[in-house]
Amino acid sequence: MNKIILFTLIFLTLSCKNSTKSESKFQLEGQALGTMFHMTYVDSEQRHFEKQIDSLIHVVNRSLSTYISFSDISKINSGDTTIIVDAMFIEVFKKSKRIYQETDGYFDPTIGVLVNAWGFGPGEKIEKLDSVKIKILLELVGLDKVEIIDKRVIKKHNKTYLDFNAIAKGYAVDVLGRFFEKKHIKNYLVEIGGEVRTRGVNPKNKPWKIAIEKPNFDGTRSFQTFINLEDESIATSGNYRKFKIDNKTGEKYAHTLDPKTGYPSKSNLLSTSVIAKLDCADVDGYATALMSLGFEESKLFLKDHPELKAFLIYSDENGDIKTYEANNIKLVK
Repeated sequence: MNKIILFTLIFLTLSCKNSTKSESKFQLEGQALGTMFHMTYVDSEQRHFEKQIDSLIHVVNRSLSTYISFSDISKINSGDTTIIVDAMFIEVFKKSKRIYQETDGYFDPTIGVLVNAWGFGPGEKIEKLDSVKIKILLELVGLDKVEIIDKRVIKKHNKTYLDFNAIAKGYAVDVLGRFFEKKHIKNYLVEIGGEVRTRGVNPKNKPWKIAIEKPNFDGTRSFQTFINLEDESIATSGNYRKFKIDNKTGEKYAHTLDPKTGYPSKSNLLSTSVIAKLDCADVDGYATALMSLGFEESKLFLKDHPELKAFLIYSDENGDIKTYEANNIKLVK
């Protein structure tokens, strides 16, 4: 599933020139995991962490990035069975396996072979894709066919392709957030590609305020609503920038792949925002899973998971944009 940035962070104008030591505010930004990152933190010791942050991002990439040919996951996907995976890989795998099981396989990091086959992904598209070819590809899909034993990835089918992009950005946010916490930074915000983790309050001693983007089909960007984060993580998944219109009904559909059938399935769910007092990797995975489940199934899933607050944007039977709020999510102006 395509991941797009669905949050605009409401940052304050910060300066490293502070009047008192207790008011040291820092803002960092740069590139990570193929997108941009932004970080804001308050530190009475006036410490600069650019080098450490660069190092941590490099370690995450070396373990989990499918865009780097020499990363552990790329080597594993190429058939190398000698790779000893690190603690980061193992943690992301375990989180993915749990969410895979909770969502009955609708969150599945092995669906990449089908995404590429249909021409929705970065890999090679399969021409004249038919039911026979899809059936063969489905044999490679399913995280239940992959295990980690003695720190080695064991795949039932050697050609099964692992892709943690739907959870890796959230995990990288967690890695950097945990770094700040180890440095006893109590007030911070870390964002990578729209996935956010916060602790404490912003430099104005108020909750961190995040804007959720409106699904504009003309390519413009505007806000749907705002929320405050209080020691929480938030992630959004959506693919409304790539949509199709039903010629008969005029309804707008975001096309996602059904991991059960291998075929694209129509979904009127345009974006999912999940907020919780969990790791950002967790809400990142859940947001992706809801997009695969669709609107009605997502409502049922959220009813069974009251720990997950959610804001869903969907298209109704008339093609009008509607929203749905789950589990006492509190919106702000």
